[in-house]
Amino acid sequence: MKLKFKVQPFQTAAVESVADCFAGQVNTSGIAYRIDPGSTRSQRRDAASGQTLYGTDTEETGFRNADLQLSEAHLLENIRGVQHRQNLPLSDRLVPSAGCGVNLDVEMETGTGKTYCYIKTVFELNKRYGWAKFIVVVPSIAIREGVLKSLEITAEHFTEHYGKKARFFAYNSKQLHHLESFSSDGGINVMVINIQAFNATGADNRRIYDELDDFQTRRPIDVISGNRPILILDEPQKMEGERTLEALAKFRPLFILRYSATHRTSHNRVHRLDALDAYNQKLVKKIAVRGITVKGLAGTTAYLYLESVEISAKAPVARMELEVRRSGGIRRIVKRLEKGRDLFVESNGLDQYRGFIIAQIDAVSDTVEFTNGEVLHAGDAVGDITETTVRRIQIREAIRAHLEKERMLFSRGVKTLSL
Repeated sequence: MKLKFKVQPFQTAAVESVADCFAGQVNTSGIAYRIDPGSTRSQRRDAASGQTLYGTDTEETGFRNADLQLSEAHLLENIRGVQHRQNLPLSDRLVPSAGCGVNLDVEMETGTGKTYCYIKTVFELNKRYGWAKFIVVVPSIAIREGVLKSLEITAEHFTEHYGKKARFFAYNSKQLHHLESFSSDGGINVMVINIQAFNATGADNRRIYDELDDFQTRRPIDVISGNRPILILDEPQKMEGERTLEALAKFRPLFILRYSATHRTSHNRVHRLDALDAYNQKLVKKIAVRGITVKGLAGTTAYLYLESVEISAKAPVARMELEVRRSGGIRRIVKRLEKGRDLFVESNGLDQYRGFIIAQIDAVSDTVEFTNGEVLHAGDAVGDITETTVRRIQIREAIRAHLEKERMLFSRGVKTLSL
């Protein structure tokens, strides 16, 4: 079955937001340069003398990205123009990072086609300005394989729209011949690399910085950086460690594009499609937010988390997490409790629960009232609450809520996403 891709206006807007930042750049199909041939020498036998003659290999021509011709002021003016038309905060300067002076943030909600957008941006930048060397940096091998699959299944689609194909491959330190083609080919070339391939300490991962005998005593990073590639960071918030930023700088990027739904560090944001925007544009059917409220109860350190109030055949039941004394120590357990249950008894005699007897469970307001006057709403967590506790509750609730929604919506053909 062949997939059909539709040109979506909201995705085109994301592509244009990036491309318009470089308005005024002259279209150059690539700057020719001499690829470092390494230290190998060719040899041939002279027919007349029978002697072996040595000489250097024929120089191979490469094509690197043309330099940015725009001044910093011109580039900033373009960026501010893009920001103004989208009602984004206007940048007062270019924000450098990873050894690069130009870093553009693209914020796109999960499920809106982020990968498709940056692949299309590759073609658009090539069409407008002639840039052809791109590196997609991803945080994991799984995402790397997903990006490669996206490049594969969209190849025909983009060929129809741009009249050319992109050559793409995953960086592999044991298949360095791809780097030769990456440098020498004048067409669109996309290398996909996961951060472990250049940021880990293993011998295989360090090969990118080593002079290799099987690579004519050259360093792969030098051959890559000679192309002045454009870096596309997928989930850049996972690449903000000091060592990772130092490693990214060694690629000598022309500029960096950063795509994420949840940017941790802000640079120059040129596009935003958040959850509310996606809902308003009818890209998602509905947004539901489930929160956790941390509150204190007077004079007690009792831990309680009211997960939900369930309607049963008889009376409402509260799903509540509390601490319970067990033979192996104290554990936090979720229990289904009815009106009249005593938490001191349910906890096997923990003193902090004295006086916590359920007086009322209200399914309309999703509340539980105790005989001591304390009231909990669904989602309230009280007592000894640490950040780890909150995160554990969030993860558990996200999984439970996702499965509930999936069960309700799957038969209707509606996809459920949880963040």
